[in-house]
Amino acid sequence: QVHLVESGGGLVQAGGSLRLSCVASGRTFSSYTMGWFRQAPGKEREFVTTIRRNAGITTYADSVKGRFTISRGNAENTVYLQMNSLKPEDTAVYYCAADTDYLQVKVAPHYWGQGTQVTVSS
Repeated sequence: QVHLVESGGGLVQAGGSLRLSCVASGRTFSSYTMGWFRQAPGKEREFVTTIRRNAGITTYADSVKGRFTISRGNAENTVYLQMNSLKPEDTAVYYCAADTDYLQVKVAPHYWGQGTQVTVSS
């Protein structure tokens, strides 16, 4: 069992940056592949990025490649999402997710955070 809490969302102008954080409870954080998803108004939740347990392997949605960077600090039980060159279409609620299965985490992770709102103004 793992409990996830996101923070760092807010309002930013297009071209700006934000850094999201997700703190996980429990003592087995390093066992989980972590991910970020987002859901824009009126749209389905979509995959953004994942990072494997050893932090060496990451995956990104095409829409965020080159602009977003996922990282993790296993000692801090925290995963980060650095978002640069933000666009209005990045506006969404961003969710942290976790699963012990690195394939499952991209499709239907077992654990979710409550979400944090990111709004990008034009």
